[in-house]
Amino acid sequence: MLGGIAMQTLEDLEPGALPLEALVAAGEPVVLRGIARDWGLVQAGLRSTQEAMGYLRGFEAGIPVQYSFGGPEIEGRPFYNADFTRLNVEVRRGLLSQVLDGIADHLDDPRPPTYYLASLLIDRALPGFAEANDAGLAGQGIEASASIWIGNRVTASCHFDTPDNLACCAVGRRRFTLFPPEQIDNLYPGPLEPTPGGQVVSVVDFDEPDFARHPRFRDALASAQTAELEPGDAIFIPGLWWHHVRSLAPFNVLVNYWWRSSPAFLSSPLPALHHAMWAVRDLPAREKQAWAKIFEYYVFGPGERAGHHLPDAARGDLAPFDETQARRMRAQLLARLNR
Repeated sequence: MLGGIAMQTLEDLEPGALPLEALVAAGEPVVLRGIARDWGLVQAGLRSTQEAMGYLRGFEAGIPVQYSFGGPEIEGRPFYNADFTRLNVEVRRGLLSQVLDGIADHLDDPRPPTYYLASLLIDRALPGFAEANDAGLAGQGIEASASIWIGNRVTASCHFDTPDNLACCAVGRRRFTLFPPEQIDNLYPGPLEPTPGGQVVSVVDFDEPDFARHPRFRDALASAQTAELEPGDAIFIPGLWWHHVRSLAPFNVLVNYWWRSSPAFLSSPLPALHHAMWAVRDLPAREKQAWAKIFEYYVFGPGERAGHHLPDAARGDLAPFDETQARRMRAQLLARLNR
């Protein structure tokens, strides 16, 4: 695995004292050592893998869950086939206990099949779990649903998520490599779909990068930040930062919290990106340049610039959005798209 700059680290924090507002404002990744050390799952995992699995089984709701399965040949990396048209894993459904059984059957295998249960909502699948395994975000006024990630030695290819993310390493160890958003061109993003985890991923193999095919990856590495998390550690990943995550133990569990600081009535930018690709990307160069100026004026420039010369009553959608304007804009867009 390639190296990188050591990530900023904060030590000896209590969950209720997490400086999340300051971290979001700074917009830089930070490792938070030991904030989940008192969790029931963390303590069970420190005693043994079997005890950690038993702890999880004790909360199982008995509902089917979706997970990825791949043979030993994929070496723990859910990815693509050779021509990027299909994934190298199959999506299965089963009980959580069946996933745990599959992992347990191959704990000592040097090349086990891959089991990867990703982003399972805890409140639905593990009722009662959060009472003894919680990072305390609600106490800071942050509404964030908790998700759990369970697997063996799985590598999540480098990708970004839109919301801010607090990820807590509960069992096993994980190595994180992060890149700022401006490195997107140097990370060689793959297809928009299908994707191994619902989000576009870098096609670079971080273990054996092919610099002949991906020469700009060297430039990305110059800005990479790395950290290795032990049980009870957490990492704050700002929204839109690219992150590559490698699970290092035969059994690994992570709990994460996603949230956005913007109002809930604002739409996700991803549909707007897709719409712009459809409507703008393939226009003649002259038109694209003109639209770039228009987007800069209305979208990417200062929010108060467009319409500042108009009376308040005349600004309409040029004024900051509220819930009423958001609903009206959504209805207008749906009507236009359905014409």
